[in-house]
Amino acid sequence: MPLALLALTISAFAIGTTEFVIVGLIPTIAADLGVSLPSAGLLVSLYALGVAIGAPLLTALTAKLPRKTLLISLMALFTVGNLLAWLSPGYETLIAARILTGLAHGVFFSIGSTIATGLVPKEEAASAIATMFSGLTVALVTGVPLGTFIGQHFGWRATFLAVAALGVIAIVGSLLFVPRKLAHSQPASLLQQVAVLKQPRLLLVYAMTAVGYGGTFVAFTYLAPMLQQITGFQASAVGGVMLAYGVSVAVGNIWGGRLADRKGPIPALKLIFALLALVLLVLTFTASNQWLMVLTVLAWGAVAFGNVAGLQVYVVQQAERFAPQAIDVASGLNIAAFNLGIALGAWGGGMIVDDIGLQHTPWIGALVVLGALGLTALSGRFDARDPAPQRTHSRTGYVGGH
Repeated sequence: MPLALLALTISAFAIGTTEFVIVGLIPTIAADLGVSLPSAGLLVSLYALGVAIGAPLLTALTAKLPRKTLLISLMALFTVGNLLAWLSPGYETLIAARILTGLAHGVFFSIGSTIATGLVPKEEAASAIATMFSGLTVALVTGVPLGTFIGQHFGWRATFLAVAALGVIAIVGSLLFVPRKLAHSQPASLLQQVAVLKQPRLLLVYAMTAVGYGGTFVAFTYLAPMLQQITGFQASAVGGVMLAYGVSVAVGNIWGGRLADRKGPIPALKLIFALLALVLLVLTFTASNQWLMVLTVLAWGAVAFGNVAGLQVYVVQQAERFAPQAIDVASGLNIAAFNLGIALGAWGGGMIVDDIGLQHTPWIGALVVLGALGLTALSGRFDARDPAPQRTHSRTGYVGGH
């Protein structure tokens, strides 16, 4: 592996850790800052909103900057955001820190793929992208449970200090090993991105993504409080459950990708959304038993992110038909839809916790996921009614992660 690609992967690992580690720390942060669980849950929403807005807007605004300069600037912003979280005296400062890091996240993954492919021969481009995005998967398996463990034992601020240290390592690696001159194609302008949003069939895919992940995060945002308040786990055990979840996600990603390749995206997505809704419904009844809860969390991890591959393949297929001049834009906007779903799901989950209680987040999340299943079935019907023309070359490659 080129050392420059390793630096990108470390960056992705740090970003993935800071995005999801907050889920394991919500009860700790809420207690320490004297805010409610829904207020702490907003830290998930506002980060994701920063990603959703930052990716299209800032990518367009920074189009003329050299890639290495932009990469280092983004990781510097990311590191400053985590240092601000470490030093934050109160809730408002922590919100500002989360939004800052979310903005850096959005642009990093918008430009990361093109930087990664510029580091290797053309025939190794897909492997380079997969390697970089593996940092996200590794973050879920190791970074999130380790960050949760640090937060439980040394205080939640220590977790953000540790992530900031990863940011510094990524900056040093990028400074030393990423080439100064990297060829890059001009990112899409805001007008080109808006043009893609005028295509109803692409909007339908974005709705599938946002609603599907929204349903997951209605419950997932409040997994740690559920484990402690409903299941009866000690705070110190949350990191172990998050580790089990992360390992299951890694397996589910591979399974979901193979399923989409074998059956096609629509059948694969219908199956995964149906299973996800079922698991969330079951979680409502198993949350009060420790062993059953762990088994349900393992099943949840296996399907929660298994639809990434199918959704990315499908949005590319639809873009080939309805916006062939902007396939990359269409794919990037699906990542924004993913984060918009996280933002809305975490916010909705907070309202549920506030109004009717923590134990109701799983079954309501299941209902939302059923909405995504309905949208997927509707899109499949449109495909059957208006089949795509046969193509000599089909661009259906996807990049996992977000």
